Amino acid sequence: MKYVDGFVVAVPADKKEAYIALAAKAAPLFKEFGATRVVECWAEDVPDGKLTDFRMAVKAEDNEEVVFSWIEYPSKEVRDAANAKMMADPRMKEMGDSMPFDGKRMIYGGFAPILDE
Repeated sequence: MKYVDGFVVAVPADKKEAYIALAAKAAPLFKEFGATRVVECWAEDVPDGKLTDFRMAVKAEDNEEVVFSWIEYPSKEVRDAANAKMMADPRMKEMGDSMPFDGKRMIYGGFAPILDE
């Protein structure tokens, strides 16, 4: 069964192009490690909530936009192996050293699909 890693980050609006460049550089590596699909989405219609919302979740500042991303894998086993490979790959470390966002505020997790139409 498929497995999905999901991510939400706050990216400074003036670093949008740098984020896109980093994502474009990382996507082929994720696929090399076993991902079948990589999707990056820049906030366009993200309303403010009363109790919680995407912006609050990542403590986005006024100059930041929310990015919602996911990576699909054929299975959790492939994803787990991919994560191990990523942690050991110097190309990923190099990208991690130059992220155009505050990784400490990133929300991420692995998900088992319950509906896939």
